[in-house]
Amino acid sequence: MEELREITNEEREYEAVIEAVLFTMGNSVEMRQLVAAIGQDEETARSAVKRLQKQYEAGRKGMQIIELENSYQMCTRPEYYENLIRVAATPKKQVLTDVVLETLSIIAYKQPVTKMEIEKIRGVKSDHAVNRLVEYNLVYEVGRLDAPGRPALFATTEEFLRRFGIGSTQNLPTPDPETAAEIRMEVEEELKGSGELLPEDEVLLDEIPIAEMRAGAEEAAVTRQESEAGFTEAGSADNNRNELQPKSADNQEDIQ
Repeated sequence: MEELREITNEEREYEAVIEAVLFTMGNSVEMRQLVAAIGQDEETARSAVKRLQKQYEAGRKGMQIIELENSYQMCTRPEYYENLIRVAATPKKQVLTDVVLETLSIIAYKQPVTKMEIEKIRGVKSDHAVNRLVEYNLVYEVGRLDAPGRPALFATTEEFLRRFGIGSTQNLPTPDPETAAEIRMEVEEELKGSGELLPEDEVLLDEIPIAEMRAGAEEAAVTRQESEAGFTEAGSADNNRNELQPKSADNQEDIQ
């Protein structure tokens, strides 16, 4: 096992290169870019990243390396944001309203999904909420449905994962099976009188764990503390990479 053998100088060099790339880029860096940086295969690059992650964790550094799908990013640790707040201007706190969060939750669990499907689940028009989510880079148009009118399909972005502290959409909170079953039975009972049947793949709004989504957002490093402090997660500046980088004014308004 790798933990039981001594790391070679060459492997330490790979770690140093990857660390430099992550620090300099600021935003997330895809694995293929790290592979290109060290000129080795993906397994070698991934092993180097994992060792770096362990080093930052074991040393309780002010920075950490997080994984976002198949990308990695260096960012400040959430427990130190209160200290960072003292040396940065505080913008308006970004808040996801219940309507926008509800819409975002549907997209996250149903993606890719059209506005029509979202509105069918919510029972109301959702243009404003979807437009807001696109504006704040939490969802994006991933393609078009092969159907009359070719409606746009929406999915969550990497920024969504970052804001909610989720490494992958596979790690979304799961609905409580018993609660979901009870809800489905109630709806099916209501439909009996009308002769309609509830499709097995039909998603009900009450089945989506919106409360857990909000809780995850509140606990995530970049949602509460980073928004209040006005930092980007990278915690570095464009040129010398040593200064805190404030958010732009465009992002300093409430998400309604």
